[in-house]
Amino acid sequence: MAKPTILTVDDDPEVLQAITRDLRTEYGAAYRVVPAGSGTEALAVLAELALRSRAVALIATDQRMPDMTGTELLEQGRVHAPDAKLLLLTAYADTDVAITAINDIGLDYYLLKPWDPPAERLFPVVDDLLGDWQRSHPEDTGDLRVVGHRWSERSHDIKTFLTRNHVPYRWLDVDRDDEAVRLQTLADAQIDDLPLVLVPDGEVLRSPSALALASALGLRTRAEQPLYDLCIVGGGPAGLAAAVYAASEGLRTVVVEREAPGGQAGQSASIENYLGFPKGLSGADLTHRAVAQAARFGAEMVLARDVVAFDARGPVRAVRFADGSDLEARALLAATGVSYRRLDASGAEELSGRGVYYGATASEAIQCQGDEVYVVGAANSAGQAALNLARYAKRVVLLVRGSALEDTMSLYLVARIQAAPTIEVRLRSEVIGARGDGHLEAVTLIDHASGAIEEASTSWLFVFIGASPRTDWLGPDVVRDDRGFVVTGHDLLGSSDAAAWPLARAPFALETSVPGVFAAGDVRLDSMKRVASAVGEGAMSVYLVHRYLATM
Repeated sequence: MAKPTILTVDDDPEVLQAITRDLRTEYGAAYRVVPAGSGTEALAVLAELALRSRAVALIATDQRMPDMTGTELLEQGRVHAPDAKLLLLTAYADTDVAITAINDIGLDYYLLKPWDPPAERLFPVVDDLLGDWQRSHPEDTGDLRVVGHRWSERSHDIKTFLTRNHVPYRWLDVDRDDEAVRLQTLADAQIDDLPLVLVPDGEVLRSPSALALASALGLRTRAEQPLYDLCIVGGGPAGLAAAVYAASEGLRTVVVEREAPGGQAGQSASIENYLGFPKGLSGADLTHRAVAQAARFGAEMVLARDVVAFDARGPVRAVRFADGSDLEARALLAATGVSYRRLDASGAEELSGRGVYYGATASEAIQCQGDEVYVVGAANSAGQAALNLARYAKRVVLLVRGSALEDTMSLYLVARIQAAPTIEVRLRSEVIGARGDGHLEAVTLIDHASGAIEEASTSWLFVFIGASPRTDWLGPDVVRDDRGFVVTGHDLLGSSDAAAWPLARAPFALETSVPGVFAAGDVRLDSMKRVASAVGEGAMSVYLVHRYLATM
């Protein structure tokens, strides 16, 4: 297979030679580095590569060129290399131009010249860009195959699990692919056996559980140590941040996640207001980086294990799994986040996973190519999903129960949605019904402003409403409010459950009513429900865990 191309562009021969040399030295083993002395020459190279079906991974161009600016080149180059990462080399005075390019053409990064020494200023940037590109363009989808049908809830769950755990696979639909039918016949599989997961050199998995699938793929599903300093339940932004800080400070740390790392944030197509990423980054990318960072410091990640209960055993805090096994630690952090509330509409529950979906991974948008899609919700998650789906769908209808989108969604998202020609926003509107034979075929809508009721044909309904914390596993000793959110810190002392705090000292800021059990992120009462605040609370919890352990 031909190497992917890195295209370097600069009208100054010495600068062009320098960046081409640096990139060839560092990346030449895996990439073909091609120089171009002008924007016109670069476009000709890109056209030739497109004709030859050669992948372009990165275009690195100077901004100030006489015949064509760097941003003009990148905008036109998108036609020939739509998936290439874009790097603009700028002078300090060009910063405003670069910021505009981020908004207008999707510039991935801008780098001030000169970039010496490249090992410190150039290569880390290119490493990130090429890493992102590689994750989106694996050389192949691996030998793992999933055989199922499009409107199967279990098939959807399996594909989501694989995608969110960054496991490449090939999807074969029995309703569309002859190969899928052949494999189903060879496996002597009935409809209830689907989806089949065909693991190389392994047994055929028939509609496997997440735990069985993770075990077959070699993902870690069991803890390695008998006792940890800190057990983190939940692998979203708060849990991953806590894992990074705890492990980096020498605490024996384990993260238990029942599905896949990332939580709701991990499904976001784009997180645009997270500090340090001016273009934004996908939830999958943020999760991948955080998991790698935690692993680098020695934190363990235990996947596909459902925590069903918690026990205080003297100085030990233990979590129990559905199979009866347990895991012990000196301190515990609940970072299980929230899930989307179920849609209270006739017929919706029966069609869950078969056209009605709660949340959406970024990769699901392409399945809606050319279709009409309905999105329910008015928070940032719904807005990002609508924008991502609009890249592929013929039309996206965003249903908002309130009277103004600005009341619940960040203004930068509102502006982008209003400017999107294929997104229609319907205010004061709700889904009150869903119907279909085997899969979603239509939704019933009510306009509360006029009282009008209509039925709309669609096969896709994505729901992003409310927040339901999963905290039943914490048991009665951990104080929660009437919606299930965990009460922590000084709020404990001011609540009707103040007597539940057993020690003479006041509880630490993120500590629950059980000493040594902490909560961080969206699961906690009155949290901000933002990625940055969840990360901050996760980091802060480690400081408090240290203080708690010092008192034992």
